[in-house]
Amino acid sequence: MTEAVRPTSLRAGIAPALLVCAAAPTFFVVQIPWLGWLLLALGVGVAWLIERGRVTASDPSLTRDLSLIAVGMLIVSIIPLAAELDNLAMLRFTLALGGAVVVPYLISRFVYRDRAISFPWRTHKRWGKLQWGWLVAVLVLGWLILPFYFITSGVYQNWPVVDSPELIARLFVGVGAVGIWDELFFICTVFALLRRHFPDVVANLLQAIVFVSFLWELGYREWGPLLTIPFALLQGFIFLRTHSLAYVVTVHLLFDAVVFAVLVHAHNPGLLPIFLV
Repeated sequence: MTEAVRPTSLRAGIAPALLVCAAAPTFFVVQIPWLGWLLLALGVGVAWLIERGRVTASDPSLTRDLSLIAVGMLIVSIIPLAAELDNLAMLRFTLALGGAVVVPYLISRFVYRDRAISFPWRTHKRWGKLQWGWLVAVLVLGWLILPFYFITSGVYQNWPVVDSPELIARLFVGVGAVGIWDELFFICTVFALLRRHFPDVVANLLQAIVFVSFLWELGYREWGPLLTIPFALLQGFIFLRTHSLAYVVTVHLLFDAVVFAVLVHAHNPGLLPIFLV
């Protein structure tokens, strides 16, 4: 994956990008929707003022790319992100989260006529020892850290009680589906769009603001950002190294498999006696 030529300077472009990404904590952390709308409008508007008359049709446009991120965030923000497992809640999540990926992709491809958003599932390269080793490390680190975080902080109560086979199955599907969506939106959409205009480190930090804010409302609160910030940054870094959606999704699903097991364990002590807490 090669980076496109950046027609706007880092100094000029960082302000509108920060405004757009700062809308995420206003939507998902402090939950002040009108402030999020204002930040999105200001970010896209400032980008337009910076680029006016300076960007040709063939150049990556910061205005267009920030508008795609804004559309995705707006779609997600229309629903409450509290974890629920009833049919209506799962349908609501499916439509909103699916729309946040599909709508920006369609606008990019058929309105803006570019291929800014893509989903490179495979790279036709075998995973090396380091990659396989990291998959094992994710399971081990998750087993050691996540039970302590969820149970001692009490954040497991942000997820519904799962005390029947049906609810446990619904939780398994929900956790996995949201994990896959995270990579489709935060990495393949937000991060990919930002990389067209900023160095990889800057783009990764910006996408992490959006990623971590979403996870906060989803339930990863208390001292959760101490876990979710490194996780978001690592996922961006891994994608840069592998260019493989399949790999970052695998990492995320292994992490979420431990999350699922911990939630079941926390709500049903003794059912899964495999954790230290």
